[in-house]
Amino acid sequence: MTTLREALLDPTGAVAGEDDSTLSARPVSLKGLTVGLLDNTKPNSMHLLDEIAADLTRDFGVTDFKRYAKDYFGTPIKDELFAQIIDEVDVVITAVGDCGSCSAATVADGIKFERAGIPTVSITSDSFAMSGQAMADVQGFPGFRFAMVEHPMASLDAQQIRGRADDIMPEVLSILGVGEDA
Repeated sequence: MTTLREALLDPTGAVAGEDDSTLSARPVSLKGLTVGLLDNTKPNSMHLLDEIAADLTRDFGVTDFKRYAKDYFGTPIKDELFAQIIDEVDVVITAVGDCGSCSAATVADGIKFERAGIPTVSITSDSFAMSGQAMADVQGFPGFRFAMVEHPMASLDAQQIRGRADDIMPEVLSILGVGEDA
């Protein structure tokens, strides 16, 4: 009996199977760090990132944020923007994957930052967790942990986005390796 297996292709065109699946060093504290907020341009992505930034400012004393936007949500970050970000920040939070291709690209971006030594939180919606996990597997980083907000994101109002930020903050902090006293 012959078993057929289908190959999973990386839709981003990135090299599959890189062996580095080690997280970058986690910060002891967020105070004094510059946090990069990478908007993948999906509706409400930057609004969610701004709410997370407000929490980090209020609860952790983070005052230095740099905001960036990708050209297109469904593809990985362009090399020029990637180089700029890793030169300017200590930590990255990227959002929001709320469809198949953008979830995969958000996770691919997070893995790329981690491999460059930048602690990163990639945020997808829970409905597309499988796309994010498939990308982590293809990238050779099956244990890459990403945060998930409740789907949908695009149609939410400001109060609902605030609620999503409240819900996801513990996971963001856990992925970064910092706690309430950091």
